Amino acid sequence: MTFRAPVRDLAFALQTVGHPQMLARLYPDLDADTVQAVLEAAGAFADNELAPLNRKGDLEGARYANGAVTAAPGFADAYKAFAEQGWNSLAADPAFGGQGLSKAMELAVFEMVHASNMAFGLCPMLTQAAIEALTLHGTERQKRLVLPKLVSGEWTGAMVLTEPQAGSDLAALTARAEPDGEGGYRLYGQKIFITWGDHDATDNIIHLVLARTPDAPPGVKGISLFLTSKFEVRDDGSLGPRNDFRPGSIEHKLGIHASPTCVMLYEGAKAELVGELGSGLAHMFVMMNAARLQVGVQGVAIAERAFQQALAFAQERRQGRAVWSGDYPAAIYDHPDVRRTLTLMKARIEAARGICLTTGVLADLAHGSDDAEERAAAKARQELLTPIAKAWSTDLGVEVASAGVQIHGGMGFIEETGAAQHYRDARIAPIYEGTNGIQAADLVGRKVRMNDGQAMRALCAEMALTAEALAADAGLAAVGRRLAAGVAALERATDWLLAADNPSALAASVPYLKLAGDVIGGWILGRQALAAAGSEDPWLKAKGTLARLYAAQVLSLAPGLADGVTVDWSELERTTPDALAG
Repeated sequence: MTFRAPVRDLAFALQTVGHPQMLARLYPDLDADTVQAVLEAAGAFADNELAPLNRKGDLEGARYANGAVTAAPGFADAYKAFAEQGWNSLAADPAFGGQGLSKAMELAVFEMVHASNMAFGLCPMLTQAAIEALTLHGTERQKRLVLPKLVSGEWTGAMVLTEPQAGSDLAALTARAEPDGEGGYRLYGQKIFITWGDHDATDNIIHLVLARTPDAPPGVKGISLFLTSKFEVRDDGSLGPRNDFRPGSIEHKLGIHASPTCVMLYEGAKAELVGELGSGLAHMFVMMNAARLQVGVQGVAIAERAFQQALAFAQERRQGRAVWSGDYPAAIYDHPDVRRTLTLMKARIEAARGICLTTGVLADLAHGSDDAEERAAAKARQELLTPIAKAWSTDLGVEVASAGVQIHGGMGFIEETGAAQHYRDARIAPIYEGTNGIQAADLVGRKVRMNDGQAMRALCAEMALTAEALAADAGLAAVGRRLAAGVAALERATDWLLAADNPSALAASVPYLKLAGDVIGGWILGRQALAAAGSEDPWLKAKGTLARLYAAQVLSLAPGLADGVTVDWSELERTTPDALAG
């Protein structure tokens, strides 16, 4: 189960999504050599410190006993090394101790972290989301006392939303925040599915909790955001007594066993308001959107890990006679369908990686450009791509991990080979941080329909230009034709969506998101193939191979996917459970 961080792949992907051009304008002190050095150092940490803990963490997991959670063996020490080496503070504001690097670079580093050890990566991932929320909405006290500790990694952060009766429907939450008469609040209630809600890897844990005040209106307008700390934080920054919340248990899950998923009990915990009363959901969405893009990166990461293991196995396992060479027994890599499967796995990983990193570059532009029009355009495209990056990439993670099991054959179904762990770990990513169905509903209900579809239309126009450039290259002309057909199919589906009633649009949302991801992924691979065109380097020449196979196997299906979007969905309303049950 050896793992090698895909440093070269990530560096090339950053180059082809506009990262160097963005750096030159917004981060002039961050040159190509620095980017490469950061990626190589992060890759070494992932390879040497995190990857060796992945299997042990799966087998032994986090432990709960006597009202406390203990991290899986080796995880606490690995986290301390992670924080001490500065990996937690990459893109954070230097005003709070951060390094001020680009968001896209942070995503590239975290892909290697998640690929080496997905359960570990969840802990700093949620801390990054807490940092973003407090940077935007925290009080002066919170920014002075809490934010620097989160940035340094001395403390970790947890996102606390879900309740037994309030999963995706946060309007149903009932956790209470009662004024304490001293300007603060006391939290009461139970929360579930709280990732890394308790552990022993740091001295303190910060929870950002959604709750209602006594006079709050019903629904989402009555939800506010509160900060509560495992140990009370005194005005001088020192830690006081233990606060009144605790883990009640941890869940026994299909995968990510080393990530403690906690039931948390709030029994009068001291808390502070974050932002404005009644704006909790809006404030939390800052945290959620950051986490959603990171979860998309998780999908890429677990796919990369599963692909690497499947490729290694395919070169070692010998079965049957090779039809190309006649060798017997041949490595199963030499069987055409196995090689096709692995090559398509790689192509889809590169496509998803490019979508996520593109979204990261857009986040940098939306935040840092000095041109208001460019900031607005980057923000609109970032918002458009975020649900696609999350959902398309995590669906891909499951599918590639499943293909990895299939490459292993019967041995993939045996836990000892480790292929099954990647499949089990991958399966959560389409579910948490907003299910992929919710991502699709967000895409069609909000993001595509903004400004009469302007963001998607602008993206389609840009992709069409890439298709023209591909068509002008003899070796990539077929890719250009199929990308052009895919863009036309996406435009047709978008026109239908903008005219559709809301129930029909929601019924078509998941097929539409898949279509959009498939076409945008083809655009990413086409750009990579153009960047590599003419090179004699076998690794770069393979970029054309990946683009051609993806175009033939994925983009060629786009017109049919559009047909599957633009149908009469009214019959669904009349389809009862009894009709389906038989």
